[in-house]
Amino acid sequence: MSVKRRVGCVRFRFASLQAAPMCILLVLLWLCSQACLAAQDPLPSWNDGQVKQQIVTFVTKATTEAGSGYIAPDRRIAVFDNDGTLWAEQPIYFQVFFVLDQVKAQAPQHPEWKTTEPFKSALAGDLKGLAASGEQGVAQLMAATHAGMTTDEFARRVSLWASSARHPTTHRMFTEMVYQPMLELLHYLRDNGFKTYIVTGGGQDFVRAWAQAVYGVPPEQVIGSEGELKFELRDGQPVLMKQAKVALLDDGPGKPVGIERFIGRKPVFAFGNSDGDQQMLEWTASGDGAHLVGLVHHTDAAREWSYDRDSRVGKLDKAWDEAAAKGWTVVDMKQDWKQIYPSEKP
Repeated sequence: MSVKRRVGCVRFRFASLQAAPMCILLVLLWLCSQACLAAQDPLPSWNDGQVKQQIVTFVTKATTEAGSGYIAPDRRIAVFDNDGTLWAEQPIYFQVFFVLDQVKAQAPQHPEWKTTEPFKSALAGDLKGLAASGEQGVAQLMAATHAGMTTDEFARRVSLWASSARHPTTHRMFTEMVYQPMLELLHYLRDNGFKTYIVTGGGQDFVRAWAQAVYGVPPEQVIGSEGELKFELRDGQPVLMKQAKVALLDDGPGKPVGIERFIGRKPVFAFGNSDGDQQMLEWTASGDGAHLVGLVHHTDAAREWSYDRDSRVGKLDKAWDEAAAKGWTVVDMKQDWKQIYPSEKP
């Protein structure tokens, strides 16, 4: 090798050694920038797309004082349906599974249940037979298993059930079948000054028993169907006894009633998934100023369930038509969510 070539090689190697630290630094800076971007994403389980952008844009405008979409902190009320919106609801509403377990637990004290519907179907685990009894049959089961105890006793029963009960198909705990993207949305809204409420057709006391631990929503921000209560003294101690009579059916047109009764403000943000949520969404959309109303459309048969117009549970028909006509936000579960449940990997 000539002297010139040797000198050239030495210069090249020296230059490479000098450049190497700069290359490493640039790579590290790029990695850090990606990590920062990931950390700044408030909805990491949502795929980038129109729906995610609509939500982020709404929240950004709602919290920007100089903008036309600004919403004062005391008006930042967000309401969410529970079944099918925050957690799964197939093949039947999860509270029905709780009721079935309670029927079996209390059956020894009620031998007549073995031959009396809907208790006979409940004890046999016959969901078709139970479905045939309709809403009246389910109401009978709930009255028999929810009434005649104090509110504290009922809350303990629900908490005990929720700590171990598993879904018969997925074998996940029911409280693990909440939707990771919606958990992120709840946190995102609260981080931006929104007060988040659950407005459910399910039992108010049932959801209140576990909502704070699972959703971060305290009991006083859960509105649901409720039975009458009666104040009594038991061994000299005041208690509230659950009665069999219904005080509020918080479904369909009952949802705006419950919102007005318990919150006293019209929401500016609302999410549901079925025709039972239509009036709540209409109520929210009728408010002055900025608002966002949305539906979760169950389109993912592989990771969850796919259903809408013909489903007995969570039927989405008229509300879907109205969403299309009025430009409401519709979440396509298959397209818009990277993952469904918290324990899944995206």
